[in-house]
Amino acid sequence: MLSLFPGIGLLDRAFEEEGFCVVRGPDLLWGGDVKRFHPPKGRFDGVIGGPPCQRYGGLANFAHRWLVKPAHLIPEFERCVIESAPAWFLMENVRNAPLPQVPGYIVSSQLLNNRWLGEVQSRLRRFSFGSRDGRRLNIETIALESKEFAQGVTSANGGERRVHGRKATGGRITRYTVPEALRLQGLPPDFFGFRSPFTMKARLKVVAEGVPLPMGRAIARSIKAALADVAYKKEAA
Repeated sequence: MLSLFPGIGLLDRAFEEEGFCVVRGPDLLWGGDVKRFHPPKGRFDGVIGGPPCQRYGGLANFAHRWLVKPAHLIPEFERCVIESAPAWFLMENVRNAPLPQVPGYIVSSQLLNNRWLGEVQSRLRRFSFGSRDGRRLNIETIALESKEFAQGVTSANGGERRVHGRKATGGRITRYTVPEALRLQGLPPDFFGFRSPFTMKARLKVVAEGVPLPMGRAIARSIKAALADVAYKKEAA
């Protein structure tokens, strides 16, 4: 499968752990440009990716202050899907981002919060699964959320306060340390190793931009189950 906008590969890692073979496409982080990338047709069974979401995230309210507007790259994701013609694709993004529209595919969109998987961090994302027959993903979640609560990992995160027992963002601005961010994203403390080219600030940024590992695993497992169901039905027919 092909991974677009891979970043440091957190979503890729989750799929690899579930047995998928992942080929990473170009990324600005490593000097690549998806606009110049043309994947070969018929080589990939699936395509995954999370186009940059600044236009549709919480910071969109400050768009009038942006000196340079973030690029709208969902069309580039759609183009790469069209050119590679996979059996399925998965796009990850924030809740308010437009759904991908690719001719010949039916898109099923679902919201998933990291806490619904038993994790501490609250991180809501939209996963849009495209297939020829319009099947939905059956994502396994838990019945009870964790008693511990943490806001989503960002490079500059708002503090948390409680109002009548309910959680609300507010208070002073805090910043997660890299070890805290790694833990909340489900990553090991030695994720970057001893020879990482990233500064501590950059490490926090790239970790914050990735999909939490538990969330990625849950999505990968649901896609594997959906694909197994297709294979079973073909054999039965």
